[in-house]
Amino acid sequence: MTPSPQRPEDRPGRAHADSLIRFLTDSPTPYHAVRSAAELLEKAGFRQLDETGSWTAAHSEDGAHGQQGGGPGSPRGQGHYVLRGGALIAWYVPAGAEPSTPYRIIGAHTDSPNLRVKPVPDTGGGGWRQIAVEIYGGTLLNTWLDRDLGLAGRLTLRDGSTRLVHIDRPLLRVPQLAIHLDRQVNEGLKLDRQRHMTPVWGLGTPGEGDVVRYVAEEAGVPAGDVTGWDLMAHSVEPPAYLGHDQELLAGPRMDNLLSVHAGATALAAAAARDDLTAIPVLAAFDHEENGSQSDTGADGPLLGGVLERSVFARGGTYEDRARAYAGSVCLSSDTGHAVHPNYPERHDPGHHPMPNGGPILKVNVNQRYATDGSGRAVFASACERAGVPWQSFVSNNAMPCGTTIGPITAARHGISTVDIGVAILSMHSARELCGAEDPFLLAQCMDGFLTAP
Repeated sequence: MTPSPQRPEDRPGRAHADSLIRFLTDSPTPYHAVRSAAELLEKAGFRQLDETGSWTAAHSEDGAHGQQGGGPGSPRGQGHYVLRGGALIAWYVPAGAEPSTPYRIIGAHTDSPNLRVKPVPDTGGGGWRQIAVEIYGGTLLNTWLDRDLGLAGRLTLRDGSTRLVHIDRPLLRVPQLAIHLDRQVNEGLKLDRQRHMTPVWGLGTPGEGDVVRYVAEEAGVPAGDVTGWDLMAHSVEPPAYLGHDQELLAGPRMDNLLSVHAGATALAAAAARDDLTAIPVLAAFDHEENGSQSDTGADGPLLGGVLERSVFARGGTYEDRARAYAGSVCLSSDTGHAVHPNYPERHDPGHHPMPNGGPILKVNVNQRYATDGSGRAVFASACERAGVPWQSFVSNNAMPCGTTIGPITAARHGISTVDIGVAILSMHSARELCGAEDPFLLAQCMDGFLTAP
């Protein structure tokens, strides 16, 4: 008798993918993403540290901020995290860790290419009210056309506090010109970033302060208290399983919230163990899509400052810090390109990563990715330890190669770094596509990495 095929909802990675869908839906901006990750870690016993406060007391408390590690009576470690804007650094110090104990770091980024609201947002013409936007990152502009968009982000109030806002319903739309008015559109669409990407959000004459008043009302704060804002558009179409057997997953911001979610999941799991030999870390940075040069980007001081303070808070010295860094390894996790069936010539003929084939090892000898032979061995060992398959990715020699936070992390901190990720289609689109099993396989690989002896 032929066994019946496994139902999609019974596959090993389905629960993780369901969790990722909720994470993507709840995280329309980097500010929401780090809050979502922090909530996941809070459930595992992690507690937030204030950057302006003393960390010595927090690290010396006997497990007050930690996670139970091995059953009744076992020693307790300590899980902490720091939030700064759209970035999060989280780490778990096992019981008995020395100041010179090395780190095992998962690096990722929280930002995605999108449309962001300008400082003077109220605009329009021809009887339409519109919102002025700026293009963030390497956006596939055409994917934002004729798509129902919400608005989300962060409001800064007069007292210096911030308030997150998430308007997750159709509010904006960037209308495309009808084919009758552009008969050559199918021969090549050309979009002017200034003139053609301004969304409409109503009819009438735009009034000064309309957008901010509307968003403030949605956030439940007086418009007069809003002195700054960081707002961006997002697609309100929810993530969804796709395909004959639901083997694919479509959704927004997979580059790179897929890695942030997998990293937070793996870190929470690592904190439940009592046999760790290194300090597991999740570093989720902002601004990767435009160069990482900010106080919350990978090219800024945030990660180095947090790791150093952790060493010193545990009574360590600069020598301990140097020893810890020398023994540390980072997995820089970002999405990569799956083979596109309609454009196979754009890919390297010997490297064809496919969805649901497991995480990919990203290699570029010109250091656009930080992987070398030693890093390959670390990654292969983590996958073997977790029992997951893996694939190799390298760009076609005739095509320019993108880059990640990997080379930045390696160069800035002197920490051995390996670039990995998940193969997807439609990278930098408003809606991307991956294998439904790959997010789970990536998280399992990360778990094998963080818990390696």
